[in-house]
Amino acid sequence: MTMREKLDLLGRRGAEAELGGGEARVAAQHAKGKLSARERIDLLLDEGTFVETDRFVMHRSTDFGLDLQKVYGDGVVTGHGRIDGRLVYVFSQDFTVLGGSLSETVAAKVCKVMDLAVRNGAPIIGLNDSGGARIQEGVASLGGYADIFLRNTLASGVVPQISAILGPCAGGAVYSPAITDFVFMVRGTSYMFVTGPNVVKTVTHEDVTMEALGGADTHAATSGVAHLACDSEQACLQKVRDLFRYIPQNNLADVPRGAGTDPRNRRDEALLDIVPDHANKPYDMHDVIRRIVDDQEFFEIHPAYAMNIICGFAHLGGHSIGIVANQPAVLAGVLDINASVKAARFVRFCDAFNIPIVTFEDVPGFLPGVAQEHGGIIRHGAKLLFAFCEATVPKLTVITRKAYGGAYDVMSSKHIRGDLNLAWPTAEIAVMGPKGAVEILFKKEIGESSDPAEALDQRVAEYTEKFANPYIAASRGYVDDIIDPRDTRPRLIDALDTLGGKRDTNPKKKHGNIPL
Repeated sequence: MTMREKLDLLGRRGAEAELGGGEARVAAQHAKGKLSARERIDLLLDEGTFVETDRFVMHRSTDFGLDLQKVYGDGVVTGHGRIDGRLVYVFSQDFTVLGGSLSETVAAKVCKVMDLAVRNGAPIIGLNDSGGARIQEGVASLGGYADIFLRNTLASGVVPQISAILGPCAGGAVYSPAITDFVFMVRGTSYMFVTGPNVVKTVTHEDVTMEALGGADTHAATSGVAHLACDSEQACLQKVRDLFRYIPQNNLADVPRGAGTDPRNRRDEALLDIVPDHANKPYDMHDVIRRIVDDQEFFEIHPAYAMNIICGFAHLGGHSIGIVANQPAVLAGVLDINASVKAARFVRFCDAFNIPIVTFEDVPGFLPGVAQEHGGIIRHGAKLLFAFCEATVPKLTVITRKAYGGAYDVMSSKHIRGDLNLAWPTAEIAVMGPKGAVEILFKKEIGESSDPAEALDQRVAEYTEKFANPYIAASRGYVDDIIDPRDTRPRLIDALDTLGGKRDTNPKKKHGNIPL
């Protein structure tokens, strides 16, 4: 064959590889409201930047008729490309080829791009749409999953790992996304579960749909497995792109800067009226966050899960930051099991990738109750304490109102290496709320009083003045300053500027962003 004939053959085989399982199966994918593996990559990456690897790989199995079902690329498309000009590695499972099932060769392709991502210090993005292990290959496919799990673990805290669930993800396959840093799902088309509805019915006699068992909203709001649930694949892939505005390439790279067009010294008058005068009235901490960060843009993580705490990314004076905030509008902002685990994992991600953490605090304590105690609030609450204690990135805290009990210590207090701890004049820093404290300290006196209600009010006023205010903490240096709320933005930006050279370390210790 001449060179031109060989090039014609290359072109034909390349075109065949791009068809995956064939036009009919791509059409069936579209009929389900789903995109093909390559269409997803085209939406995710900057136009024209995708470079494919292993497009001519085929499985080597011959049992159960597999020798008659060989397709170029097998069940996954792999390679690298760019998001906003930044290098990323990607694998996209192809459901049109044997249901996207994982074979020995599919696993080898995925492992190759994961190794390249770690070696070259670039994020890895997995687009999941698979029927699971290729049963015909037996233990070889199971071994392939284990090879991927190992790489997920070794890459944790080294390069960011993002999973987009765009179809089924069941059985052992779910544990790869579970180890990654962020999981995105699509309503109506993506599912995650260890055992499907049929097995659940056989074992427990429970009737449950796929959506209720492992759909996007279930995992985004109930289990906490998914960080975001999106209405379409297009929206999901755009969210993945948006995330890269805030996270670095790897654990040694600089965090990306924001546009920085919002005036650094901007003061927002509305901050004076957000926190109610009455300590027991709720307010939305989102209003505080958006009025302080750049251009009011806040990329929230886990918005539907453990809503009594808020986690997410923003820019502040151009600095990329992670935000952890109590939410007084939900359960008064208490810390419970789910909130502690959610925030702890987020703090560890920020610490692993050198993203400064800004904490907005209004917390009445840990949630009491038998369910919480039996569920391990001690163990899970300690995870959040551990995460904040261990973090060596710049840590800034603003106490807007309540900072009661052990929760005061946990929420990035000065005692656990907070770099800058500020309080608004509305801050109440005490062992517990004034009324509860007085009822314990002066129980006998109030009970014997001729007017118990008046005696209670008088003692509450005395306790509030003496203990439940920011000035006692400030007098001891536990709060660095008490500030006008309107000055919060410029003070935080100044701190981020001055802490740019922070070199706090934990000697002889390292960790990845392991699931907690």
